Amino acid sequence: MSSYSTLRIKEIIQETPNAVSLVFEIPNELKKDFSFIPGQFLGLKAKINGEEVRRAYSISSSPQDENIQVSVKKIADGIFSVYANEKLVVGDTLEAMVPEGKFQLQTNAAAAKNYMAFAAGSGITPIMSMIKTVLTTEKQSKFVLVYGNKSNTEAMFLRDLLELQTSYPERLFIEFIYSQENTDGAKFGRIDKSIVNYALKNKFDGIEFNDYYLCGPETMINSVKDVLSENKIDDNNIHFELFTSSTDVSNDGNTEGVSTVEVIVDDESITIESDKKATLLDNILKADIDAPYSCKGGVCASCICRVVEGEVNMPVNNLLTDSEVAEGLILSCQAYAVSDNIKIDFDDA
Repeated sequence: MSSYSTLRIKEIIQETPNAVSLVFEIPNELKKDFSFIPGQFLGLKAKINGEEVRRAYSISSSPQDENIQVSVKKIADGIFSVYANEKLVVGDTLEAMVPEGKFQLQTNAAAAKNYMAFAAGSGITPIMSMIKTVLTTEKQSKFVLVYGNKSNTEAMFLRDLLELQTSYPERLFIEFIYSQENTDGAKFGRIDKSIVNYALKNKFDGIEFNDYYLCGPETMINSVKDVLSENKIDDNNIHFELFTSSTDVSNDGNTEGVSTVEVIVDDESITIESDKKATLLDNILKADIDAPYSCKGGVCASCICRVVEGEVNMPVNNLLTDSEVAEGLILSCQAYAVSDNIKIDFDDA
């Protein structure tokens, strides 16, 4: 299981009225541990009003940067996001896990590729890391970004993106989409079928893209994926990460009774009783086992484990591939016990 390290906040950048970037100073002895691939996230932990709160936030800096930066948009009633935007100051520390995440863009200095990304709202954060890395390391590659927001003032990294576009006019192309204001040079509306087709068949017609990266709310991602599929884009070239999920999780398996669950974590085996109406992760945490997790929403993959024995039900899965599920991997925050005896392993996931 990933352990936490204490990181000091070196700088706080006010990206928009409702979003900040936290720049963490990485000690020399931790630089190797905190190396990352563009698209990955940090799991953060803090004590807020006496309660331990964990969240996962995408890294918005480039691996070539000296420090690691995550960006946090304030959400109404969001315990951690409000804390980050309103309470944290330079010099404060947070507990952080090493970078994780399956949403990745692996760069190669010799590559000459074309990338297209669709991002909405704070979904820009991992895409920002990808853009900066591609521009600085793949000097023959091009990047197209379709970026949706409510308004100009709500667009995170707007100044940085415009500066990058000025610096790389032949390699970075951006289409801004605003749903609540008309702005010169931007389209009005949301990232929907018409916008995706405009990008594919009009503005960037004739360009063969190698990979597509999607990040934002589930409705946007599903809409874009559908249009890409209609345009004969191979699923293997479509990569996505949800920032929020609109799916209501419900357990459609056997919810009566309890299961005996053997939990292997950090080379220890602990047996608990698991209420079949609650997720495996909730039961594990209730038993005071320090299993890995961050978001508890099925969008970060921190809580992946392997089912060694028994049967579970995972009604929502937005991360694992069919082959990974066939191998026994599950998201413990989305999985429920079905059989009466189960064995799960966090160390072999």
